[in-house]
Order: sequence, then structure tokens, then C-alpha cells
Amino acid sequence: MNEARRRLLAAAAWAPLAGCSRREPTYDGGWVGAQHERGHRLHELKSGSLPAPAVERRAGVLIVGAGIAGLSCARTLARQGVDDVHLLELEDVAGGNSRGHRIAGMGCPLGAHYLPVPGEHAEEVSALMDEFGLRRQAAGQWVYDERHLCHSPQERLFIHGQWHEGLLPPVDALPAAERDPTLAHYRRFAQLVNEAGANQAFTMPTWRSRWTDALAALDALTFAAWLDQHQLTAPALRWYLDYCCRDDYGGSASDVSAWAGLHYFASRHGFHAPGMDHEERDGILTWPEGNAWLAQRLIQPLGDRVHAGMLAMRVSPGREEVVVDAWNARQNHMERWTARHVVMAVPLFLAVRLIDAPPPALAQIAPRMRYAPWLVANLHIDRALDDHPGPELSWDNVLYGSASLGYVDDMHQSTRPYPDATVLTSYWSWSDQRAHRETLLAMPWRERSARVIAELATAHPDLPGKVRRVDLMRYGHAMSIPAPGIRSHPALRALQSPAGRLSFAHADLSSYSVFEEACFHGVRAAKALRS
Repeated sequence: MNEARRRLLAAAAWAPLAGCSRREPTYDGGWVGAQHERGHRLHELKSGSLPAPAVERRAGVLIVGAGIAGLSCARTLARQGVDDVHLLELEDVAGGNSRGHRIAGMGCPLGAHYLPVPGEHAEEVSALMDEFGLRRQAAGQWVYDERHLCHSPQERLFIHGQWHEGLLPPVDALPAAERDPTLAHYRRFAQLVNEAGANQAFTMPTWRSRWTDALAALDALTFAAWLDQHQLTAPALRWYLDYCCRDDYGGSASDVSAWAGLHYFASRHGFHAPGMDHEERDGILTWPEGNAWLAQRLIQPLGDRVHAGMLAMRVSPGREEVVVDAWNARQNHMERWTARHVVMAVPLFLAVRLIDAPPPALAQIAPRMRYAPWLVANLHIDRALDDHPGPELSWDNVLYGSASLGYVDDMHQSTRPYPDATVLTSYWSWSDQRAHRETLLAMPWRERSARVIAELATAHPDLPGKVRRVDLMRYGHAMSIPAPGIRSHPALRALQSPAGRLSFAHADLSSYSVFEEACFHGVRAAKALRS
């Protein structure tokens, strides 16, 4: 029986639990986190004249958006002695894609759930590691606090009815006719990654790489087309690379550029085919609540300078100051902020809508940006799962051929000696199509949670009976997809220089969304204000 048929039959076997009124699931839960209705209010209010402001306030620097870029910018300015800094955040909690949640007393992420140990070029993130006490120097080398490094076992893959260690499909789990060709394609791709990554061609942050015409050529075509050019067609390899692109970029290998597909490996841990030397991956820092652990440490020193529930409606730059009109969702009134300088730490598609007469570079690049809708599902199970044969429950658990991106065990970092109740965080992403986004926003919580459980039940038939709560977090525009032509577009470089009294700081300026890039742009924008 092939993988697709097995998954279909398993999901069909559980489907009656989701739809039959006489067998209603025993779990509760609901939608949490992002207030997409507030974002839609921007269209409603801007279609007519904005209400008169009920409150007027001033700031030296006003940052619109309190995700990782905005928080990093504020932290850097404060460390440079700029005290009059305020942040406006649409949501009720700052942190952007690095927010966290709690269920049954256990922390769980609402977005990003790990941070790779930073490489030599990620100076901004390395500074955070030092400040937060995550690493120290010993005998001339950096040593990370093992309490924060991902414990073993780290990853496993469910394929053809059994769990296997690691996420790359093991050759011996494939049909006999596919094994030799797949291994050859694994090795060929590893060689190409090594060749492409020579001479610091791929770094993180990406703007410290040595950009060349060869990289621009890679950025001009899709990753899938590049793989076809090199005749890398083994189904297991193509599934794995597609999974990696969906996981890091929110788009498939047919959506992202070849530069992005190679950057995923060449900027971090490379690609290691079975039998190659140095198959160990770089260390990963993770916490039950994911990167919210880091976000909270960025937020805490800022205190009441972070203003949550504030929807920026209009940004009007002037010669001497910038005026920002914002809707206070908590007080239900309009506020007018006037600042000497404003930093736009929001996605570019939003920035272009907010700014009166946006800079030419922003007007050029914003229509070309594409954004992936995401769903993050946190499932509280009241007792340990009955696992299939193979490696035990790992931190990251992926199902081969699944519509989901797998799930993370949020209690993996605990020191308890036996498995017990936990929260599983399941991730889902879709390509940038309006129908996907509309379905995500329109589907009722009960139906969506039932689909999540049915998908995971293909590997864990006992899961439905152990779920006690499912909290769902949906992102209509979770992250920018590094589609062909975005990373090499000159507008991204132009937006890194202040435009009068406006600056831009967001991971969109790197064409894709990860913690390292957001932190880099936040620090960069802050330093540019002081130069």
C-alpha cells in the first residue's frame, strides 16, 4: 500500500469523530493570538476620513511594529542612550512571529520555535546570546548552556508506517528500485551545495554575503527549475527539499528562488548525504514556548514604551517630523503621535498602505512581495502517545508526504524521566493564493482542529482519544516568500537607507522571514539613526 493511500484510509477512519454529533470529540479550545479583524479595520477606516484624534502624543523615535525587528531596534537605541523611544503594536502581545502561549501550565509557541546557534556573521544575534547568558567562552571557544540546546533525540520521520531517525528519508526505507538512484541524487545535491557555498556566497544575515552575478542568476529562477536542470528528480529528495522550503519560507520549491533553496543549506549546516563525513547538524536553541523566550527578554526592559493594541492607520512624513495616526483598540479612539523619526518595522505590503506618498523603492517592491498563510495548532494531550516502532518521540516529528509540517513536542526540554502529558505544536503552511488565505480565515475552529487531529492520527491512531484542548493560531500573511527576483531587487538595498525621517526595519528586507534577519535589520536601522 502506498503512502498516500495509507494516509487517506487512516484519515477516513477517524473522520466520523469530527462530523458525527453522537461521537463529538472530547476536547475544547479556540482561536488565539492574532487579531486579523484589526488589520482588516485599516481598509474600513481608510475608505473614508479618519476620526479626529482623541489623544496627541510625542516621541523622539516611534517604531511601528513590535516584532523582533522593532524590538531589536528599540533595544539598540536604548543601549545607545536614546530613551524617548516608543513602539506601536497591532496585537495585544508584542513579539510578532515569536509570540508564545500556555496550555495546562505548559509553555508552547505561537510561531517560531527554535534558533540555530548563530554563525560568525550573525553578530547581532551573537550579542543577544551573550546578554541573555546563553553562551560563554572556554579555552577560546564558545560554549552554549546545555539547558537551552535541543536535547536528544532531535528529529525523526514517519515513512511507510515506521519512524526513522532524522528528517532526510532514509534510503533503506524506500522501494528497492529507488534506493541507488536516490543515494546518488543525495550525494550530487550535497556536492552542489558545497560548491555554491564557497567563498562566503551564502551567509546569515544575507546582506553580509558576497553577492555576485551568479547568485543573481540563481535568484532569477525557481528552485524546482534549478533542480530539474541538474536532473535531481529522486522523489524522496524532492519531497525533502520541498518540505524544507515550506518550513523555512512558507512556499514550495516551485515558489521560492533557487538562491533561497540553496541558502537554506549553504548559510547554515550544509546538506549531508548518508555516509558523508560530518553529518552532525549545528546546535539548535529551543524552549517550550519557542522563540517567545527570546522575545520576552527583548520586551521586558522596554516596559510601558511598548503600546499594544495600537493599529497604525496613516503615516505622514514631513521635513522636520512624522505624524502617525493610530487606532487604540483598547480605548476605542484615535491617537496622533508626532515623532522626529519613525521606523517602519512592519511587512512591506503593510508599510506601503500606511505611508502617504511612499518612497519610490517601497512602491516598486511592495507589489511584488508574496506572503504565506500559516496555521499553528497547539494540542494538549493528557498522557503519552503509543508510538510506532522506531526512534522514540523527538523534539521535531515529521510525517512523510503530509500536508502539515509535522509537530514539535513542547515538553521535550523538560528533565522528567518518563513521557507524560504534553503539548504538541503542529505547523501548517500554504502558498500565497487568495483562496488559501480566505479558507484559513473562514473555516470554523472545530472543523480546522478536526483536520489537524486527523492528519496527525495517521501516525498516531491513539491521538484523538488523548487530546483535551486544541488552540489554533492563524496568520494570513505569516512570512514573505523569497520568490524569484525578490532578493536581488535593488529596492531592498535602497530601503536600508533612511528616506528622510522614515526608516525601514523588517525581515522582508532580506526577502524571507527568520529571527536572524529581523534582528539584523532592527539593529541596522537603529545604528543608522545615530550615525
